[in-house]
Amino acid sequence: MDFLVAIVVATVAAGTPLALAALGELVAEKSGVLNLGVEGMMLAGAVAGFAAAATTGNLWLGVACGVVAGIALSFVFAVAVVTLQANQVATGLALAIFGGGLSAFAGQPFVSRSIDGIRAAPLPLLGEIPVLGPLAFSFDPLVYVSLALFGAVAWFLWRTRAGLVLRAVGESPEVAHEVGYPVARIRYAATLFGGAMAGLAGAYLSLAYTPLWVEGLTAGRGWIALALVVFATWRPARVLAGAYLFGGVTVLQFHAQGFGVEVPSQLLSALPYIATIGVLVIISRDAAMVRLNAPASLGKPFHAGD
Repeated sequence: MDFLVAIVVATVAAGTPLALAALGELVAEKSGVLNLGVEGMMLAGAVAGFAAAATTGNLWLGVACGVVAGIALSFVFAVAVVTLQANQVATGLALAIFGGGLSAFAGQPFVSRSIDGIRAAPLPLLGEIPVLGPLAFSFDPLVYVSLALFGAVAWFLWRTRAGLVLRAVGESPEVAHEVGYPVARIRYAATLFGGAMAGLAGAYLSLAYTPLWVEGLTAGRGWIALALVVFATWRPARVLAGAYLFGGVTVLQFHAQGFGVEVPSQLLSALPYIATIGVLVIISRDAAMVRLNAPASLGKPFHAGD
């Protein structure tokens, strides 16, 4: 039982950065903005968070710096695609490449540094409850923050007028503009939120999950987060479940290597990515479901004068 509890706790921890990044991308895409630069924003958040924490010794300042770094890159992206009407796919790919190169350059002085990362702080009495205690109260604070964010975003999208307006902009920005809603400002806000979540996901990786910095720390998690949004058909609850599913695949491949399973380690390491491709293939077979749930204006530029 202790082993199973440890597996669940490790699965949630591995899935949290995917969940955060995918949640931000979901909100951005709900407004009609397709940002493929999640990987670059995560790397920027990871290196900014680690650099700030290693320099000042303040982990939560590092988290804040990671969020700010993600917002900064997403703002550059928003200016390009919302104001200047640049192609969203090309700009997002450029952002991913730029974020990777920038993080590799900025992180050179911190490659050999180590810090005490954000750790779990089990509650004194509740954490001692058999099975339930370790399952519910053995996570670091950012895991609980991610769960609260998912609840808040789900409530915002489906229970508030502002969420309805955001979804309306993603479906038909022309109609939303005619009614009087500021389409550009709404898309800016959604894109910046996506950047903040990607930066937070990167900071989680470098400050909590693996408290260190190495070049390419995200290891493709930003691309998996993009796939998760499609896998979840743009639904927050499904995004969270999908993140934990892929996190579980990651944890299982580590344990399989530890148990000496006679499978090449390269194949085991590729399992999360193989699972991503498999899920996307399965979902793409139901084109009607994808069309029904995808924002109608996703990836399409909008100009008020059109």
